[in-house]
Amino acid sequence: MKENYKLIVAYDGSRYFGFEKQKEQEATIQGKLEGVFSKIPGNEQGVEIIGASRTDAGVHARGMCANVFLDTELSEEEIQDYGNRYLPEDIAIVSVKKVSPRFHARYNALGKIYRYSCYIGRTKPVFDRKILLHLEEEPDLDAMQEAAQFLIGKLDFKSFCGNPKMKKSTIRSISSIRIQKSQNLLRFYFEGSGFLQYQIRIMVGTLLEVGYHKRKAGDIPGIIEAKDRQKAGYTAPAKGLCLMKVLYD
Repeated sequence: MKENYKLIVAYDGSRYFGFEKQKEQEATIQGKLEGVFSKIPGNEQGVEIIGASRTDAGVHARGMCANVFLDTELSEEEIQDYGNRYLPEDIAIVSVKKVSPRFHARYNALGKIYRYSCYIGRTKPVFDRKILLHLEEEPDLDAMQEAAQFLIGKLDFKSFCGNPKMKKSTIRSISSIRIQKSQNLLRFYFEGSGFLQYQIRIMVGTLLEVGYHKRKAGDIPGIIEAKDRQKAGYTAPAKGLCLMKVLYD
């Protein structure tokens, strides 16, 4: 009898083409997970891993949530150990929990928390280069904090959407944006109900342009109102972005 299991997955997305399986790309997180879990005895006909988010190529996760139906007598701990034994070193199963058959990682998600990380300094962060955006000079944190306040709320983020063919609603709700600096690390935290393709990376690029005085904080409302991708800032590289947590009841 198949039962539903909730997985928390961490991964370094550097060498993957995002979470979701793609016909033309073999290296995806979903593909790797399905390849391993379909080899658990009793599941040889294949399994479907349902992820809470479609993280883009190069984006990382510490708390991706997924669910999978398995026909197995293995315990939750044994399923976790099995996954970690056979998955590549850059993907880890953080936890496994048996849940209701009705639980759906994507449809039941209430929100997500993402973090974007930068390193400030003249010397490149050689050993953390895959997870940090290198900034040679420190941006103006106060200006970025001021600008970030205009991005909080239920707004139309079409100007911050990287998909020009987007036909669905571009309205999203952001409940908080925190910008924190500790020594050489600068981190942006975004919490919201959901995010458009490249939205966080475009917001980070725009906020950094404010931080370097290429734009003013007061420009943000006009950018939002324009509903034009060309009005917003550049798209920050994928490597600095990490899905920290998916929120549920």
